[in-house]
Formats: sequence, C-alpha cells, structure tokens
Amino acid sequence: MLLLTHPDQWQPQSSQPPVATQATGDAASAIQQLAVKGRAPKTGYARTQFGDGWASIAGCDTRNIILHRDMTNVVENSNCQVVSGTLNDPYTGKIIQFSRGETSSADVQIDHAVALSNAWQTGAQQLTAALRQQLANDPLELLAVDGPANQQKSDGDAATWLPSNKPFRCQYVARQIAVKAKYSLWVTSAEKDAIIRVLATCSGQALPTAS
Repeated sequence: MLLLTHPDQWQPQSSQPPVATQATGDAASAIQQLAVKGRAPKTGYARTQFGDGWASIAGCDTRNIILHRDMTNVVENSNCQVVSGTLNDPYTGKIIQFSRGETSSADVQIDHAVALSNAWQTGAQQLTAALRQQLANDPLELLAVDGPANQQKSDGDAATWLPSNKPFRCQYVARQIAVKAKYSLWVTSAEKDAIIRVLATCSGQALPTAS
C-alpha cells in the first residue's frame, strides 16, 4: 500500500466561538496573490476533462490511497482496497465507521476541496489535460469526508458552502487557496471575501502541503 501522511489531520478544538481578528499567516498572504475574476462559462465541462476516474499509483487507486491516509484502524484487502476503517470526519465532526460494500461505501467519499467544475470555471480549462488529471488526483486537493456532506457541497465554493464543523473551516479554505495557487486558478470576489472572513477567525493559518 502506498502511504501518505495526512498533512493537517484535523483534531477537535475548543467549542468556544472564534474571535474575529485580522487575517494573518501564509494562507492570508497567499489569497492576496490569487487573481480575482468572474467565473468563466461552464461550457465544455465534464468529469472526463480531469481524467477517466481515479488514477493508479503503484497499483493503488487514488481513492483508496486517500482513505488509507485519512482514516485510522484501516483494514485493506490484497487488491489495495480499504475494506474498513474509522474516519474522524473533518466536515461534520462525526466519527464514521466505514465498511466497504455496495450500499455502504458511499458513506465516506473523496472530496475535491476545489470542486472540479469550480476549477474548470476558474482557470482549469486553460490547463493541459495532463495537468487537469494531476489536479484531480493531487493529495493536496483531496479529503475523505462524510458522503452526505460532500453531496451537499456539490460544486460550491467558499462563498456558497462551508463545512458545518466550524473548527475545520480555516484548514478547509487554506487548502482551497493552496490548490488554486498551485494550479494558477483564480477566485471570484465573493469567494475571496468569504475566505478572508474565515481566515480572520484564525490568525496565522498556514497553507497545507501535499505529502
């Protein structure tokens, strides 16, 4: 099994409401470096623009690599598939007991922090096909999360959707910034404003790095 260490495994934090301050730190600096434009038309978007499903690395597909990275108590089979594990879900704060199966596998899904359709409309359509496939399989872009929360997010950006688990929001938007910076994507003005509002509650927020 190809292992990745989770670069910023979220841990439950104090339930005290965050105190608004000025946004500082690497994430706050990086958001200021991103171009600000309106969304381009969605014309031409399809999931296949980012590759035909999950890529395979050393015999393991990206979905199972991320499941293994983000869960604990992981059990896998001889085909490099995660068959069970425990997810401390960053989006909801719930503990999810994952079991691979026809009706249960979707309980935990792999989310693209920057939704692929959002990426398409903020610069990815100008990338090469190879770079789009790299983006879609980049560990920096991917998180194992609660399936229903992922479906609720859909193709939303920070202006339209944030995790209900408020202590994770700073890490979440920092990850979006890191992905957009890495792949030269832009943000909308509403998206930028929403991200800065979140970062103002967690001064000094660092940017995540892929491992």
